[in-house]
Amino acid sequence: MKTKIRTIKDINMTQGLKLVLTIGFIIFFQQFVKSQDKHNQQFLQKVGVLDSLYSKILDESRKIYVQLPASYTPEKSQKYPVAYVLDGEMFLPIVNEVQNFYSGGFTPEMVLVGISNDKNRVRDLTTSTITTKYGMPFNEKNGEANNFRKFIETELIPYVENKYPVTNYRTLIGHSYGGLFTISTLVNQPNLFANYLAIDPSLDWDDQKLLKEAQQVFAKQNYKNKALFMSLNGQLHMQNSQITIDNVMQDTTDFTLFSRSNIAFSNMVEENAKNGLSFEWKFYPRDIHGTIPFPSLMDGLILLFEWYQMENTDKINSFNTSKDELFSIIKYREEKLKKHFGYAEPPYPEDLLNMSGYMNMDMQQPEKAKMYFELATEYYPESANTYDSMSEYYEAQGDFANSIKYVTKAYELSGNDFYKKRIEELKRK
Repeated sequence: MKTKIRTIKDINMTQGLKLVLTIGFIIFFQQFVKSQDKHNQQFLQKVGVLDSLYSKILDESRKIYVQLPASYTPEKSQKYPVAYVLDGEMFLPIVNEVQNFYSGGFTPEMVLVGISNDKNRVRDLTTSTITTKYGMPFNEKNGEANNFRKFIETELIPYVENKYPVTNYRTLIGHSYGGLFTISTLVNQPNLFANYLAIDPSLDWDDQKLLKEAQQVFAKQNYKNKALFMSLNGQLHMQNSQITIDNVMQDTTDFTLFSRSNIAFSNMVEENAKNGLSFEWKFYPRDIHGTIPFPSLMDGLILLFEWYQMENTDKINSFNTSKDELFSIIKYREEKLKKHFGYAEPPYPEDLLNMSGYMNMDMQQPEKAKMYFELATEYYPESANTYDSMSEYYEAQGDFANSIKYVTKAYELSGNDFYKKRIEELKRK
């Protein structure tokens, strides 16, 4: 049974207009609730379906955890951007929580792929081989990030794109050594992902070797249409509270090498702003290395997708905005999303277009209502619901021939007897 607002006549127009965005956010909240209902009810929440693939490159089986968006249904052919989350067993639930609250309005709905790094983590995420660290022997196997990245590029990404409803618009997320790997990928293979979210990256690794390599690359590499968010925790010096963000770069001890490396990298990125990289850096003075992932994931995803957020909502909510101006706003957003994603994407969710159509019908603005319903069928041509809404618009106008035409299309798409009965009812009118 589909949900539609058919009559709001006992609500005055001003109140109705104020409801448009509120209802939009209710839709997003309902999606969150639906996602909760799908989980096994003996748990409050379960995140990520376990999957695995065998890697010839790594010569081992690798676990991944895949979380589909709340709006996903197998019947629809919709595909989503995808975020790959390193240390997925730890951070996928956090990314999912951020998405539950912010996707749709602040970030796009995405398929989330958590890559397990519970085994061979140091080996896979570190970028060069070392035998000592801070003057002490370091015997754990390390320095095979290039090999791990080859696994992601040639085995994991094709596997995910073949099996799950994802597009080629990808985001990479990593913390600590995962952040180091994320920065390394941006430096060495920037076209592998569109967005890079590096949380407290370990750029001190191997005496700042990656930082030194990046200085050469960033001066000449074109990073247009790429974005990086990077964060730094507030524990700048483990033993000296007098070290602050204002004076840490003057310290020369190993205790501040981690933070100094992070700051030096951010300064280098800003000095090379002409390379086109969209960059945000944030310092979290109240967080330490272990707590910084949560705020970084929230801020990072919102900032990386700042361009995705809805614009001109005041005009969309205004009763006096003309149909032509509304149409221009919608088409502008359509072009903006296409520019960033690299492919066509509906500018608004189906439910929001549908609801806007019914709101305008109730406010006696049939031309605006028709526009919203027509756009819904344009952007969601496989949805029976959009054609039935168009049918109800024509029924309200007394145009039964067109009403039958559109509800017939809805029936052809779905085979639902509800639409068959509507066709019979309309023919009797």
